[in-house]
Amino acid sequence: MRSHREHLVALARPVYFSLLASVAAGLINTVWVSRLGGPAVAAVAVATTAENVLLGIALVFASGTTVLVSRARGARDPSAVRAAVRGGWALCAAVTPVVAGGGFLLREPLARLVLGGDGPALGLAVAYFAISMPGVAVFFAQNLVDGLLKGTGDTRTPMRLALLANALILALDPLLIHLYGVPGAAACTVLCRCVALGLGLLALRRNALLKSAAEAPAVASTGAALRRTLTTGLPMSLDFTVRQAGALALVAVVARLGVTAVAAYAIAYKVLYVATMAFYAVRQAASIHTAHTLGAGRPGQRWAIGRQAVLLSGTVGLVAALLLAGAAPWIMAGFGAGPAVAAEGVLFLRCVGPYLLLTAGFIALGGVFEGGGQAPVLLRVTVLGTAVQLPLAYALSGLGLPGVCLALALSMAVQCAVVGLLLRRARRQEETGVPLARVG
Repeated sequence: MRSHREHLVALARPVYFSLLASVAAGLINTVWVSRLGGPAVAAVAVATTAENVLLGIALVFASGTTVLVSRARGARDPSAVRAAVRGGWALCAAVTPVVAGGGFLLREPLARLVLGGDGPALGLAVAYFAISMPGVAVFFAQNLVDGLLKGTGDTRTPMRLALLANALILALDPLLIHLYGVPGAAACTVLCRCVALGLGLLALRRNALLKSAAEAPAVASTGAALRRTLTTGLPMSLDFTVRQAGALALVAVVARLGVTAVAAYAIAYKVLYVATMAFYAVRQAASIHTAHTLGAGRPGQRWAIGRQAVLLSGTVGLVAALLLAGAAPWIMAGFGAGPAVAAEGVLFLRCVGPYLLLTAGFIALGGVFEGGGQAPVLLRVTVLGTAVQLPLAYALSGLGLPGVCLALALSMAVQCAVVGLLLRRARRQEETGVPLARVG
């Protein structure tokens, strides 16, 4: 029998490359659009920000379905797998028209809200949204397909689909942007995702677990399955949204230090994504493996999964912290930062190590909570951490970017401490026979 670590590595590696591919799509668009001038770059930046919000919405049905399918797979219950699949598609079908249609109708107010006033960037952002908002239907369906496949234990196919989509974007972006400008960038992204979605739907039809589940008798109505998916996925979605909002608010705190600090922070934070995406890959792997193990009737194994997830993610965090500290000058030079911005960025990257290590452990343990049906508990910890982080960052910003790093580390230490207490309490409850929260 494969060890928990081997399971986590096998699941997490493809997820990590999928996440990298997703970030690459935005970078590719930005690189090619930058040739059209500043307003075009601003328009695409607005669209990218909007898509981060939409990803939070997609997590409701994508992550919820992943956990439910994985748990049903562990229980060897094809009917439960079928219910999870129906619930995911029903919730996706309910949410998509509201978001896609509303986003299309409100595309100008949305662009104006972010950009403010009139100007060339506003018109370009509206033109981008006119294509990207209807394309939300493809984006949401693609996320759900990925979630279904991950629930069956297949994280390699979503990785291949993400790499294919981004390879197509890399090839077609120059042509469509040359022909149609900023709208061409939106059209390219939607078209390439359509190709990946079509192949993903074929992969679903060929998946052995899902094929057998389709023939199983129904055990719940579509409405009940939808509600179960919503209950499972909503806390995960809100956790992501709270973190995004906290990161956005932190930029406002850094802005008190001046434009140079903001520029350095923006570059350094993009570099941190390379490490933090690895943590989130371990988190997804831990969520899938925990749900599967619980479904198989082995609840005590979650503690071993948690230990291995923390060790794996922590190792990545330690290596990343050391690399960032040593290579910081070359990293900032690679982004073309001027001397003042580079100096601030190097300082930030060399101070952020403790935060990275603590984040690695916390995010990895989050997967055990999600897979165990305790995502609402994790959400409360995230809200607490964000509430601590922002005042601390404001108070310590007088120390410059090192003060911001200290605030990040201290707030994450609070979250880790709370999670540790919750884990000990949960283990005592399990040992004394008190039932824990269940998925759905």
